[in-house]
Amino acid sequence: MQSKIRLGVIQGLANVDEELRKVREIGLPTCQLACWDTGKYTDENVAALKEASRKYEVEVTSIWAGYSGPEVWDFLQGPLTIGLVPPEFRAMRTVELKKGADFAAKAGVSSITTHAGFIPENPSDPLYEPTLLALREIAEHCKSLGLDFCFETGQETPITLLRMMTDIGTNNLGVNLDPANLLMYGKANPIDALDILGPYVKGVHAKDGEYPTDPRQLGVEKPLGEGRVNFPALIAKLKTFGYSGALTIEREISGPQQVEDIKRGMELLKALLL
Repeated sequence: MQSKIRLGVIQGLANVDEELRKVREIGLPTCQLACWDTGKYTDENVAALKEASRKYEVEVTSIWAGYSGPEVWDFLQGPLTIGLVPPEFRAMRTVELKKGADFAAKAGVSSITTHAGFIPENPSDPLYEPTLLALREIAEHCKSLGLDFCFETGQETPITLLRMMTDIGTNNLGVNLDPANLLMYGKANPIDALDILGPYVKGVHAKDGEYPTDPRQLGVEKPLGEGRVNFPALIAKLKTFGYSGALTIEREISGPQQVEDIKRGMELLKALLL
């Protein structure tokens, strides 16, 4: 019996018709659309997204909502720049993520996804409570629109993420499990992380990588099948939790090699979904 899990890929929100056409051309039925420029959240793009989704028969499973200001993907500047934890960017990014939710709701997309940042392990850390309040404001806004708000794994340990979701308590929260990020940030083995986060997984990034060995830099991303993510075990365990969403391929390079790596990843994953 074939799995209900479907494959997808991450695309941008720059030219919606072109991005969804590419998804259809490589033979995938779903995608997430990533947007770091909140100026793209226009009614024109809402209409373009609906039309392209219908024309190419591609389901957009989530809007990956970025935000303005700096974001440095390492262990030194990352805690100071990523997500809603840094105080100087929190209010601005709260507004921007709510705009992303408004766009998703208008476009008929069921969730937004983002990185919340380096959520403190210690809930008594003075950064924890204001981050919690900002995230709750966004989650409540999403709930009022009938949307889920999904945390992409990476900068926090699984138990810290579970604590934050429990403390927010809005019942429309989920996890976008990125197994490579859990490795590359040195936060967890993704198979074991499912013991903590499995019931909350509403999206999955199919990405591969290595643990970090430089204490200043993240581990290295790899093409699917060439890193430490055990995809056969990961998919099998996702199925035990009844997961039936998308496996969204992410390869964070550009150019022809990205396309080739995505296509090879598709073949690897298709064999595991039979």
